[in-house]
Amino acid sequence: MGEIEDAIERADREAFTREPPKTLKAQIGYLLKQYGSAKAVAAELGVTADSVNRYRRGARKHARADVAAKIDDAVRARWQPMVRKRRQRQAAATGGITVETRARFGYTAPVGTSDDGRFRRLTVHLPATYAQRLFDARDAGANDQEMRGIIAEGFKDVYFQDGGSRATGLSDVEINDIDYLDLDF
Repeated sequence: MGEIEDAIERADREAFTREPPKTLKAQIGYLLKQYGSAKAVAAELGVTADSVNRYRRGARKHARADVAAKIDDAVRARWQPMVRKRRQRQAAATGGITVETRARFGYTAPVGTSDDGRFRRLTVHLPATYAQRLFDARDAGANDQEMRGIIAEGFKDVYFQDGGSRATGLSDVEINDIDYLDLDF
């Protein structure tokens, strides 16, 4: 996963209205309901169906660390899909998306202006159109660089050009060397 996709996933997790199951037995029970069989859950987790059944019965109280991480990720990825979709639809339709980052921004500017890239810490609310483009790109399997481009274009329009009222000669904005990036929608 790339930085942008991780940030979207974190923002999705913040949307949970109820906490996902915490115990191993409850997590396996949830996954069994989602997948329908121990064999399907086992294939997803990379363990045997017998192991899944032992977790379900409580015969095994703890999974290996790598398996426990896979179980937790599988549960969180499937937890409250309607809540996630509703928040994404709202962000893409009206709400927009807030991007907080510390990264090196570089841009192409007219002669006589400073276009040297430098680290900036920015918190910018991007309009709904950028949220829609970002979600569409992620769903289409876009790589991290393509999603960075969408965010950079939004920063150019909203932050650097202030909706067209300044820095009109600015053509390209690039985000490089991301220290951190967080999304909220």
